[in-house]
Amino acid sequence: MSANQRLLRGPLFTCLDDPGEENTPLTGSIRYLEDGAIWIVDGRIHAVDDYQALAGALPAGSETVDYTGKLMMPGFIDSHVHYVQLDIMASYGRELLDWLNDYTFPAECRFADPAHASASAERFLDELLRVGTTTAQVFCSSHPVSVDSFFSAAQRRQLRMIAGKVLMDRHAPEALTDDTLGGVRDSERLIADWHGRDRLAYTLTPRFAPTSTREQLDAVGGVLRNAPDLYLQTHLSENRGEVAWVAELFPESRDYLDVYERYGLVGPRSTFAHGIHLDHEQRRRLATRGANIAFCPTSNLFLGSGLMDRLACRDAGLATSLASDVGGGTSLSGFGTLQGAYQVGALLGQPLTGWQGFYRLTLGNARALHLGDRIGSLQPGFEADIVVLDPNATPLLSRRLSQATTLAERLFAMMMLGDDRTVAATWANGRLAHDRERAT
Repeated sequence: MSANQRLLRGPLFTCLDDPGEENTPLTGSIRYLEDGAIWIVDGRIHAVDDYQALAGALPAGSETVDYTGKLMMPGFIDSHVHYVQLDIMASYGRELLDWLNDYTFPAECRFADPAHASASAERFLDELLRVGTTTAQVFCSSHPVSVDSFFSAAQRRQLRMIAGKVLMDRHAPEALTDDTLGGVRDSERLIADWHGRDRLAYTLTPRFAPTSTREQLDAVGGVLRNAPDLYLQTHLSENRGEVAWVAELFPESRDYLDVYERYGLVGPRSTFAHGIHLDHEQRRRLATRGANIAFCPTSNLFLGSGLMDRLACRDAGLATSLASDVGGGTSLSGFGTLQGAYQVGALLGQPLTGWQGFYRLTLGNARALHLGDRIGSLQPGFEADIVVLDPNATPLLSRRLSQATTLAERLFAMMMLGDDRTVAATWANGRLAHDRERAT
């Protein structure tokens, strides 16, 4: 028997496709097994079926991990998060631009220190795994060592992660600003060292238009054109003051999005965080190029940035993903993100169902990041990233779920009442990466 072979037994839920917006999922879009099993071989899912159907097929002596009474799902995915801002979460709320100057930039200056960067990367990944997140697209700081530290920690844990060095050559403290082309050269070295290595990928990361000159944006576009398998992440139309500032800085551009379009930064692997203050035409332009908007509800509510119209994006054919944004967000937990997304949607008359919520946190986010054939679903051939949820994690959750009579009710109640305590275990690449009982 392979030492890397095991069976996880218990109830399981996964999305196979987008279940739609109604409270009844589209046919064939979900799979639920009351007594299910996931057969893992060498970090990948070999088979998913009822336990009785798989139990007899296992080689003699195979390990079985029993999660009866729990609920297995694909590992959660976070499409936009700043690992270098973990220590400034829950700093007194200001509007975006004040918040950057008062909290973000001073915190990021500390990442010039390799020891600080390394320790912070470890803490951040500990937290991600504790809340069931197995993949994230991550902003590091402008210091190359912050990227090396993050990727080193992620590689050691065998995680699928996307990350990049922040690029800024103006409107930021001197300790954080790049030489215009030097920052791009640093990025090219990091790409050579880390992109495509094991489960890691590189994302070019201009912070946002105001902190990059035209020359830097143009150079980033050149790198992207020469290596279209790279990702790109930045911010777009988060705050009205930011939008007005971009209009002053780039008077030749017809709108904020056009700044990025001019330099070739809008493509199928581009993620634009927030995208609140967009009109229909901008959404259509993004959709035409295959980009996605990272919806960061807890951050948008905390900083008073506005309400992202998820269904307007959908109507325009524009993909959206779900993200914590931390530190502007208030929780790394996917549950916190889902709860914020429901609240934003409710204010716009578009409440989120449990089906759609868990789809977006798993397979929907995977598809937005062009990873929908590798992660985000419990299917044969997929990488074995799995979160195990405990319906009895808290007395309130347990009581509420005992009153639920349908799977739709149970999923919605878990979505709205779950938190970090709900995550009993997290598996990454077929390995147990977090176990709540052992951790406590």
